[in-house]
Amino acid sequence: QVQAVESGGGLVQPGGSLRLSCAASGSIFSISAMGWYRQVPGKEREFIAAHTINDNTYYAASVQGRFTISRDNAKMTLYLHMNNLKPEDTAVYYCNNLGTYDTGVFYPKGSWGQGTQVTVSS
Repeated sequence: QVQAVESGGGLVQPGGSLRLSCAASGSIFSISAMGWYRQVPGKEREFIAAHTINDNTYYAASVQGRFTISRDNAKMTLYLHMNNLKPEDTAVYYCNNLGTYDTGVFYPKGSWGQGTQVTVSS
């Protein structure tokens, strides 16, 4: 239903900022909740942030106050603005459309893309 390509990752120093983009395709983008996940080798994907069709946002405790999720329906693009980056933020970041178990509780519905690598190191 929604296919996405992530971009914007790279190498950044601790305390730095980075903006990730998720270029989506599919007519349901504007009526679908969208979110970001991240994954490091050997670990499961971790939920990072969600943006609902009602313009509500939700964040994992580990990134709350540092990351901001937003979307542009006209451009069919999802963004993740990351500030005050920490070494533990190093991971491959993925976007996906979301379903919900309950208010503020989400699960990924689409296929996973290649993601974009974010490396935070001094």
